[in-house]
Amino acid sequence: MQSVLDGGVDGRSRNFPLGLDGFDFSDLSSDERLQNLLSTFDETLRAADGELYEAYLDYRQNQGADLDDIGISELLVRLAPHVGAFVAELFGVGDARHAVMERTRHDYDALFTYKRAVVDKVGAKFKTQNPSDWDLDKLDSDLELLKRTTSPEASEDRDAECAISVVAARLANLAGHYQKLAKGKPSDVEDADAQVEELREHLRVNAQAARTFADARAMKDPLEFVANLLGYVERWTYAATKDPAFASRVEGWVVFRTLPRMDFSQLVHFDSRTDGGVDSIAASEDERRRRDGFALTDARFGERDVWFEVDHCIYCHDRDRDSCSKGMRHKSGELHVNPLGVTLTGCPLEEKISEAHMLKRDGDNVGALALIMIDNPLCPGTGHRICNDCMKGCIYQKVAPVDIPQVETNVLTDVLHMPFGLEIYLLLTRWNPLNVKRPVALPYNGKKVLVVGMGPAGYTLSHYLLNEGFAVVGIDALKIEPLPAELTGNGGHLPEAVRDFSTIYEDLDKRVMAGFGGVAEYGITVRWDKNFLKVIHLSLARRRNFKVYGGVRFGGTLTIDDAWRLGFDHVAIASGAGKPTVISLKNNLIRGIRKASDFLMALQLTGAAKHSSMANLQVRLPAGVIGGGLTAIDTATELVAYYPVQVEKTLERYETLLADRDEASVRALYSDEEREVLDEFLDLVEQTAWPENIARRIRTRYTLTASARDAAGNNSEEASCVVVMGVVP
Repeated sequence: MQSVLDGGVDGRSRNFPLGLDGFDFSDLSSDERLQNLLSTFDETLRAADGELYEAYLDYRQNQGADLDDIGISELLVRLAPHVGAFVAELFGVGDARHAVMERTRHDYDALFTYKRAVVDKVGAKFKTQNPSDWDLDKLDSDLELLKRTTSPEASEDRDAECAISVVAARLANLAGHYQKLAKGKPSDVEDADAQVEELREHLRVNAQAARTFADARAMKDPLEFVANLLGYVERWTYAATKDPAFASRVEGWVVFRTLPRMDFSQLVHFDSRTDGGVDSIAASEDERRRRDGFALTDARFGERDVWFEVDHCIYCHDRDRDSCSKGMRHKSGELHVNPLGVTLTGCPLEEKISEAHMLKRDGDNVGALALIMIDNPLCPGTGHRICNDCMKGCIYQKVAPVDIPQVETNVLTDVLHMPFGLEIYLLLTRWNPLNVKRPVALPYNGKKVLVVGMGPAGYTLSHYLLNEGFAVVGIDALKIEPLPAELTGNGGHLPEAVRDFSTIYEDLDKRVMAGFGGVAEYGITVRWDKNFLKVIHLSLARRRNFKVYGGVRFGGTLTIDDAWRLGFDHVAIASGAGKPTVISLKNNLIRGIRKASDFLMALQLTGAAKHSSMANLQVRLPAGVIGGGLTAIDTATELVAYYPVQVEKTLERYETLLADRDEASVRALYSDEEREVLDEFLDLVEQTAWPENIARRIRTRYTLTASARDAAGNNSEEASCVVVMGVVP
């Protein structure tokens, strides 16, 4: 039997040795062995840092009774890297974790040293100069030569932004060192003189560099020498902020990003226009995102964008001012209310946000995830595009707040995409030394709970009940597709360990609705990655004392008396509020009028957007959407995305019929009303340019424009709720 370190797995038992002596994959499903794993962590921590171990042991025993919030945060931040290293070693990915941390620390420090020491200061330094008066081509080639000569590894291994940052950070740090020494202040830059001599040598051995930087080489004073070289970076940077040609090359660089001011009177920027006598508002052309079908609409922040947010954070937990987590309070203790009347409560879970950001800054994604999961073990169900109370409570109120949900999701996805990353997350749901209230899931206590509803409330309650030792059966009125047996384990067999998360990842426009997740599955559109629901489902389905059944309506299929007869000790109702809001408007249920929640459910449940679906869900434009909340916005965006898919499907099926019979006989199959709709769709196709390489993909032009009075059919007061949106794909 091979170990996890070389990827070997016993195909019959699915068991294999882990990276720590004495532990196999099967041990991760055993309550007793997880307790042993905690003991092994304790021993590892004591060997690495005896003082920290004693502090941790005391914290675990008295649950932090002798520590204030600042003390607890400081202890957790010290502990988290040890948890990250231990878990990484357990799964044989210690080297991969270490490599990410090394690269992150190097590149992160370089980027934001460059930003603070150079980018943020060149405006004041060169404010009286005009880059158009400079020889920009020579400046560009000189900087390229400086990069290539003094930091060849950066030029070869990193993109332009990072390569310039490496050179700039090195020179800026050296300049700062000698400036401090000149003022009689201490400096923590090591081997500065040796670094200067190394730079001189690089410039000497390269003939072109020796000529280009002759003035710098002639300077004996190390500060003057370094400052001269840094000047090339500073002038190039200033040109990049002023010259259009240079600016286009640095578009998207985080080092040049500035924070927009917060305008609570216009949080969403839009343009006003009049179309057909109707006034409407729409996003400006350069801010629109083009929808094409039902793939994930938001790929989330990239690594460097997340670094910007982490750098933007001021890590205020060490002053007990982490309002993102605990809420923004006056000195009296009363919560602040922002100009929109929103009470700034912060994260409802009081997640360790600032602390996790410090670990993320160091590239320790496993440690950061362990911190997050103390209070938010089902973090795949939160994060980007789900909640933002933390952002509202961020200490920044006059400029854009830290995008905390993006950071949280990035930490999670970076772990998931590590080798055995899904297994790491699943372990932390039932074993987490940082969660001193429940570091290890308790064994079965003999009590059984029926949880009604498998939405966010139901699956979260199930998780906590399981960790407290209860057996849980979850039911939901809607269908729930079972997960593959090889992932969950069946017949007493172990589940198959997932080494590569991408092997179970599904594109949203091809994914079959699994049903698990309730409103998160059926009520949330493709703005959010529903693969996260599979992660949560799997975290429960692998538990021995959990079962879930779809298509069971409580009060119908299963009554409360049935529950008692089946031996349940408790029934927990977590069925949510799925009933659609019926507005008291005249004719609100006539043909052509749909409830927004009904439309979204029909679209998702039937899979109408998929080309393979025969679902009978028909929409026509223009359409009016009454309401301005999240459901209304989802309805508008999904409607305009579904419309061209619907027209394309109609065209394809019409042409299929025409291939078998003549047009007259095909059209005779339709009623007058159906022919009217068919001709409407076909006219759109004929009026649209069809690029061959898109294979008749529809690019119709449409606008959602409906006034309140027209949509409601009367002059009722409620009609003023109509939201008029302009959308041009």
